[in-house]
Amino acid sequence: MTAIAEKTAIVTGAGTGIGKSVATALLKAGWNTVFCGRRKKVLEQAIAEAGKTQAKALAVACDISKAAEVDDMFETVLEAFGRVDLLFNNAGMGYKSTLIDEIPVEVWNDVVGVNLTGSFLCARAAFGAMRRQKPMGGRIINNGSVSAYAPRPGSAPYTATKHAITGLTKTLALDGRPFDIACGQIDIGNALTEMAQPMTVGVPQANGSIAAEAVMDVQRVADAVLHMASLPLDANVLFMTVMATKMPFVGRG
Repeated sequence: MTAIAEKTAIVTGAGTGIGKSVATALLKAGWNTVFCGRRKKVLEQAIAEAGKTQAKALAVACDISKAAEVDDMFETVLEAFGRVDLLFNNAGMGYKSTLIDEIPVEVWNDVVGVNLTGSFLCARAAFGAMRRQKPMGGRIINNGSVSAYAPRPGSAPYTATKHAITGLTKTLALDGRPFDIACGQIDIGNALTEMAQPMTVGVPQANGSIAAEAVMDVQRVADAVLHMASLPLDANVLFMTVMATKMPFVGRG
């Protein structure tokens, strides 16, 4: 086992999409990897699809919007592996493009509960474990999305939470200094997952039109997170944007 194989990573939303891709990449790179999500069978399938690896994988079902379940998950991880070296705060949800006065309050609460409160709860538990373990320290990487900078039409709940993630990232990066805890954020644009499939057909644009958008292979995201995770704790990628080159993000289109 190499030195990195003794490190433990937790990936939320690891059953599908970006989370699955990142968790699989970490596992294959030698990280003991916890696949976290709401549906254990989906997590176990993701682990099975990763194939045989030297490092260990563990599926843990958890609703990250619930504090007790997050605490139980981290207790399970610490019992299994003894420490937490990396948290990829990835799990998130959105809602169809809708003007704010037509968005049900329940939808707002659900999106905030997963995207923001869930990220807070997981970061809270990881931070606590990282500053108390020996050797002390670790890394937290938050999935911000390009929506942390620019909204899509009709996306008030999702965009508000992703802007808030930027504040969480900066605060963790500051508060983590005395404890060798690094925190960074990856802002992803148009990675081709099942959730992003509609972009290849047509989605609302800022000028009121509907248009297809360029996408990129989700593996590019996994490669980027793996790079951020592989740095020594005296170095940190605070913010990284990984996006489809031709997507309408920069400029006026």
